[in-house]
Amino acid sequence: MRKNTSASVRRNSAAEVSSQRTVIAEQPPPLAGIKVVDLTRYFAGPFCTQILGDYGAEIFKIEPVENPRGELGTSKGPDNYFFLSANRSKKSLRLAIKKPEGREILMRLIDAADVVVDNFRPGVMKALELDYETLAIRNPRIITCSISGFGSTGPLRDFPGFDQIAQGMSGLMSVTGTVESGPTRVGIAICDLLGGIFSAQGILLALEARHRDGRGQRVETSLLESIVSILTWSAGIYFETGKTPAPAGNHHPLLSPYGVFEASDRPFNIACGNEVMWQNLVAAIGRPELAADERFKSSGRRLKNRAALTLEINRALAPHPAEHWIQLLNREGIPSGPILTIEEMFKHPQTAARAMLLRMPHPELGEYLTTGLAAKLEATPGRITRPPLVGEHTDEVLAAHGYSPADLKRLRTSGTIA
Repeated sequence: MRKNTSASVRRNSAAEVSSQRTVIAEQPPPLAGIKVVDLTRYFAGPFCTQILGDYGAEIFKIEPVENPRGELGTSKGPDNYFFLSANRSKKSLRLAIKKPEGREILMRLIDAADVVVDNFRPGVMKALELDYETLAIRNPRIITCSISGFGSTGPLRDFPGFDQIAQGMSGLMSVTGTVESGPTRVGIAICDLLGGIFSAQGILLALEARHRDGRGQRVETSLLESIVSILTWSAGIYFETGKTPAPAGNHHPLLSPYGVFEASDRPFNIACGNEVMWQNLVAAIGRPELAADERFKSSGRRLKNRAALTLEINRALAPHPAEHWIQLLNREGIPSGPILTIEEMFKHPQTAARAMLLRMPHPELGEYLTTGLAAKLEATPGRITRPPLVGEHTDEVLAAHGYSPADLKRLRTSGTIA
């Protein structure tokens, strides 16, 4: 009888948990109700507002009436991979903001908004009378966020800033690559992306601060600062020694063995992070004598003699393919993994298990593929919608802000909206 009762309790508990999860999944996303006027273009700014949109904020992407998405156009049309990768979860309005009626519409949107985001050069928003000081007079709760190449102060304030330039100036390229290759850029637009992430973080912090005093504030970051702030141990090496660290290539600058090694079929990564892992590694690859080798007896010696150690390890790995070693080493508690192409990564079962490849219908493309959300909130999950068609939501958004069908017809005829 006890066994049956226990089983019944377990079934009821499982049902309750399932019911709770169903309720949780129906909760609105964390930024539901937050309205953002998006004046951004290119990559860093759009990536910032996409993050906010993915977690429930209503993003009003303002696009020009003339030549919308023109700087991103390709032979495949304006909605190419560059635009699609940073503009999902938004609403698009085509608006001529320099026309008097267009500016009136923009100001009505801002008056009802929580956040305005731009990535113009410093001074442009002030010239447009859209800077924080001006907007805060009308809407004291407004938060403005500006992203630029180098920030609003300093000798480079007015210089144009793109990802490649910031990668070079930040010191990042000097520690990327090898001594033989020379400075190497990171394979993605890392300054743009981190600039977008840090600006989204700044906006969330400003929203939290607004809960206390009811007032908005100005948020600012730059592509240069986004990398300088994460230099961590590379900066620490310079602080401690006064010397610029050299590029470490595919190996960790502070640990060994920790990097890329060669199996019979392809290279793969091993990350040996402590002495226990080191002892387990040499045993697993059939070279326990390496632990007693004077060149490799300590972490410092292994780092100093990294080239010789890498050669010895590669010799031991040569008889078997990478997957053999990856499975064996991970079973022994030694972090190891393949070096995948983008295609291989998206086909990997772990990517699928974590919902990092999403598919959704698209009215022009047929199917839209995008990456999933990195931060997964159980109680208030984010939600992703496809990128908008250009001007897709102009009428919907303006109607919600008090414009009648007759107003919309008149504004379209005058070229204020499209």
